[in-house]
Amino acid sequence: MTTVGETSLLATTPDHSEPLVRVRDLVIEFGGRGAPLRAVDHVSFDLHPGRCHALVGESGSGKSVTARSLIGLAGIDADVTAATLTFAGRDLRTLSPRQWRQIRGAHIGFVLQDALVSLDPLRTIRQEVAEALSPATRLLRHRRSDRDIIALLAEVGIPDPETRLDQHSHELSGGLRQRALIATAVARAPEVIIADEPTTALDATVQRQILDLLRARAADGAAVLLISHDLSLVAEIADSVTVMRDGAAVEEGSPADIFAHPSHAYTRRLLRAVPTAEARGFRLSEPDRDNDTPVSKRRPLPRRRITADRVVLRAEGVGKSFTGRGGRSRRALDAVDLEVRAGETVGVVGESGSGKTTLMRVMLGLLTPDTGSVLLHGARWNPLAERARRADRHRIQFISQDPLGSFDPRYSVARLISDGIAVSRDTRADRHTVAGLLDAVGLAATVADRRPIHLSGGQRQRVAIARALAADPEILVCDEPVSALDVSVQAQVLDLIADLQFRFGTAVLFVSHDLGVIHHVSDRVVVLEHGAVVETGDVVDVYRRPSHPYTRALLDAVPRIASAQRPEADFSNHDRGEP
Repeated sequence: MTTVGETSLLATTPDHSEPLVRVRDLVIEFGGRGAPLRAVDHVSFDLHPGRCHALVGESGSGKSVTARSLIGLAGIDADVTAATLTFAGRDLRTLSPRQWRQIRGAHIGFVLQDALVSLDPLRTIRQEVAEALSPATRLLRHRRSDRDIIALLAEVGIPDPETRLDQHSHELSGGLRQRALIATAVARAPEVIIADEPTTALDATVQRQILDLLRARAADGAAVLLISHDLSLVAEIADSVTVMRDGAAVEEGSPADIFAHPSHAYTRRLLRAVPTAEARGFRLSEPDRDNDTPVSKRRPLPRRRITADRVVLRAEGVGKSFTGRGGRSRRALDAVDLEVRAGETVGVVGESGSGKTTLMRVMLGLLTPDTGSVLLHGARWNPLAERARRADRHRIQFISQDPLGSFDPRYSVARLISDGIAVSRDTRADRHTVAGLLDAVGLAATVADRRPIHLSGGQRQRVAIARALAADPEILVCDEPVSALDVSVQAQVLDLIADLQFRFGTAVLFVSHDLGVIHHVSDRVVVLEHGAVVETGDVVDVYRRPSHPYTRALLDAVPRIASAQRPEADFSNHDRGEP
């Protein structure tokens, strides 16, 4: 498990019955001007060779800082104490910075969530992985090293790895970047792999590949620590789970015990927020009373009023190609037909590179199609000169995956929403005030004076929705609007979109890699593969009886809590829950 010239910290072959990492009464505090902030409060767990332990909980629960304490990166102002904190019998509390550097990568690999920030934008993928494979000699140009790099990139599911060697991180999709980062973490076969939200940006099939990779590493004897808010993912791979809230462990045990028979109200609330087939048509964000309450006792979502004969947005034979390096043309969209009716939600799914984002940008009028056209209320929308589009621009609004990146950091929430109001043609007073819009998305009026950087992820996403609604749109185009949110915040945002859609009759085009979310929110679904529509139809029918092999492969790859809980909580075994 070590490279030539290295000395392993493990004196003998690890005994799988003994923990490789032992954590007892871990406390992490951050000093401030006042009393110290306790981020982790007496947390204990073990990491065994060949097994996966998961830390689950919402943002701020202490998961990530707990994981970082195992590699000495809790923070320069962090005060880390523990009754026991050991790796392979060695006390991690006594290590010097030099000793930590010897452990990181070689013995404990770490996969961060944000690959774009973690990878050096000035270095190629070859350079990143080569240094991870052999940091002492930095064999960046050796052909033998290239073979090792290509094999490693292929192992983490990167297609055509030879073509990726000379690319930089910004030239890769989010999914490819994340896989490249995982390759650097597992390059030297470390005894412990810490994966902090490793699949958040990945589609179902690539997520499945990463799960298989982590399983394979565990089968080879590695101990895996998984940090995730995706309970379905945890149910499939973890051998043991610790549920964290406000820095403390509120529940721990096997996935079967925790997910089938949760004892803590917080765990029950998290589980009820997961979009499953049996929850379709019902609210996800209700306060928990009893996890065993029949689904029929949930509050139903309002029934959407869909006007079948009123198509508000239509794509007809849309095609789009891009020219890459060496003048090679890549077909991103191939004769795509799509329509969205008033009050309807249409979901768009597919793997990274399937054309989802390109289609969304064409529908918004941000990219001009090479062939075909987009119609807004039956009139040409794209291709069309931007000046001619300007009068109708307010009718179609965009909700981004990353609202913080789409906001001007200098603007207050009031200024951001006011910009949307300025282009609105609506005369209803409650839609033309900042306070009215904040109230519509469940935010207090006091938020108006704050800046986005001072808001939580869920609050920022609500502000993004309020700003989009300010323009009185007839269509909302949502690009992964909940992919980075905790499961309970995701539930609140999905319920909010459903309520607003009922209230204002807005049509929604919802793009996501999360098939569970698409199943929950959509009336119809469009499946894209290599830029072409391979299947479309009623979402329940498509999920229960997929006709195309690609759709079946996507659905088969989706992690399910049912794997550790109840076999009936499956897309294929439940009809839509009708309110």
